[in-house]
Amino acid sequence: MAFDLSQEVSQNMPKDVKVSEVQQTSKPKPCCVCLDEKTARDECMLVSEDGRKQCADLISSYKSCMKEYGFNV
Repeated sequence: MAFDLSQEVSQNMPKDVKVSEVQQTSKPKPCCVCLDEKTARDECMLVSEDGRKQCADLISSYKSCMKEYGFNV
């Protein structure tokens, strides 16, 4: 038996809200965005003696990318 999330959500939402509207307004999970920036930042932090200073530009790039998706890091 398959579980239909859209049916469950629509039953618990006010009548004037459509399921497609709910799905469009939800933001992605933080683990699924900015993967290239995150990988570069993590690699730099692992190999650097002073990661905060040596990787500052990569950290800043990652934070900027996350903010574009609505995350405050």
